[in-house]
Amino acid sequence: MQSIKVAVAGVGNCAESLIQGAEFYNRHPAANGLISKDLAGFVAGDLSFVAAYDVDSRKVSKSLYDAIGANPNNSRFLHTPSESLKDIIVEMGPIIDGVAPHTDAYPFEKRVSISSELPVNVAESLRASKADVMVCYLPVGSTNAVRYYAEAALEAGVAFVNCVPVFIANDPFYAQAFLDKKVPLVGDDIRSQVGATIVHQRLVELLSERGYEITKSYQLNVGGNADFLNMLDQSRLVDKKTSKTRAVASKVENISKQADLHIGPSDYVPFLQDTKVAFIRVEAEGFCSAPLNIDVRLEVEDSPNSAAVVMDVIRYAAIARELGIGGVLDPVCSYYMKSPPKRLEDIEALELLSSLVHSHVSQFKESSGV
Repeated sequence: MQSIKVAVAGVGNCAESLIQGAEFYNRHPAANGLISKDLAGFVAGDLSFVAAYDVDSRKVSKSLYDAIGANPNNSRFLHTPSESLKDIIVEMGPIIDGVAPHTDAYPFEKRVSISSELPVNVAESLRASKADVMVCYLPVGSTNAVRYYAEAALEAGVAFVNCVPVFIANDPFYAQAFLDKKVPLVGDDIRSQVGATIVHQRLVELLSERGYEITKSYQLNVGGNADFLNMLDQSRLVDKKTSKTRAVASKVENISKQADLHIGPSDYVPFLQDTKVAFIRVEAEGFCSAPLNIDVRLEVEDSPNSAAVVMDVIRYAAIARELGIGGVLDPVCSYYMKSPPKRLEDIEALELLSSLVHSHVSQFKESSGV
């Protein structure tokens, strides 16, 4: 199998973990920690990074090798990246609404420092890089900037993976546009490997299955990375809160009409760095309205938790692209995203994903004369 050429929009913590992780699994293919080790012959080490875009002066015009370690990135070191990244130069992307003004009041090493360079034409850059898949890692609230990158990917014929809570795959305009051009689209808002959302989902799902009525629930998250700093601006959180709330509510069939469901980022704690701490509480009533309360505290490294999922999504997007399948990839979105346009039961989504892999293997065998 040939490598999958990947472009990243936003060279932050998540991109750093993904890039370091790709090299780690290239060197240690049998290591644990992946959701899927092999997808139609594509393994995690097959990711090759060919383009990157950012707006920070400490990253733009630097090699991708150096940029992933520049401030304000503060994720856990996973592995020395590939030497090939020294040849990939981070290009200036458009700022649009990608930087929250309130962050200017914070220390230089904690916030984005906007580069004075002029932005490139991303669609032209993507074509020149011959990228197969673009991963969008822009900050929460970057609605128009995310749309710009989605349109650039569409114009260049590059599969688009939207990891942030801006509704692209959920927008009928973009869904139809990607379908018409036979370009794969995956979104919206990545659901981490084992993060606050999936733990909350499984918890309320269990209670619902066992006959409990959920009456109240909250999920509060704190962290110390640039994403949490960005999210101090409540105006940037509308889609984020909507995405996380939908994800949890979708798993509750037997929920009280009066249920109070509060979900969202709560505060920025600088010393936590890339560690995310989630506090989840569920209140429910069971047999003869007997009460049940559950409190959970979850602590994870935020960016590696995301990278494990994106490793799979990139490979599925590449498979679909090679098969000539365009538009929203419903089973990929449903299994790996918080806000898929079409929500499937996980077991159904996995069955459809298996069929996608089988189709790619069959096509490869036919083209190879096997």
